[in-house]
Amino acid sequence: MGFPLFDLSGRRALVTGSSQGIGFALARGLAEHGASVVLNGRDASKLEAAAKALREAGYDVAVNAFDVTDADAVKHGIDEIESAIGPIDILINNAGMQFRTSLEDFPADRWEQLLKTNISSIFYVGQAVARHMITRGAGKIINIASVQSELARPGIAPYTATKGAVKNLTRGMCADWAKFGIQVNALAPGYFKTPLNQALVDNEEFSSWLQKRTPAARWGEVDELIGAAVFLSGKGSSFVNGHTLYVDGGITTCL
Repeated sequence: MGFPLFDLSGRRALVTGSSQGIGFALARGLAEHGASVVLNGRDASKLEAAAKALREAGYDVAVNAFDVTDADAVKHGIDEIESAIGPIDILINNAGMQFRTSLEDFPADRWEQLLKTNISSIFYVGQAVARHMITRGAGKIINIASVQSELARPGIAPYTATKGAVKNLTRGMCADWAKFGIQVNALAPGYFKTPLNQALVDNEEFSSWLQKRTPAARWGEVDELIGAAVFLSGKGSSFVNGHTLYVDGGITTCL
């Protein structure tokens, strides 16, 4: 490949929540730049369908289904990948969920589910992978944050809380693990057309508001996240650590 700073040949990447949406796009993007990828999620059939699509495109793909909100399942799954597939050089913590309702009516069980899915999973998977990376003295961890790491809007306060936590957990991981040769950064998407956001995409009033609020005046397309992910995964970001990179069409620059 002609651009060594962005060449991921010989590297293996684990992407959580990668059967669809942003996770699938990032897995495909890293594979396009030479990485072998391991897809993860809870639905084995969806993972196999995603893996089949990537394999048919000529990419090296493996699958390992485990629940990222279960600490024991995570440890077992990561150890299995390391022993049966190969070392994880790049981790993208992408698994996440959303639930929208007014804060005064927000159900307690949904609050707990958001915490487990959006922040505890990053701790569990990040810690399990980092233990192996530490012994090798190198690794890349990318946590998927959000513009809601920086902003808030009505109806998603708990989601905003979890994504703010992702930003600061990324800083904490950097503080602890940079000395071991690990770069830990966050990638923060703005509003992208994904299954998670389909209800908002279909809402003409919201889409109109978004176009006026965003300097780029449109929704993002998931492929527009690939360049940032490849940069944070490769040699080009060897001294970038604890940073949150916003890919948001400029929405965080304006009031």
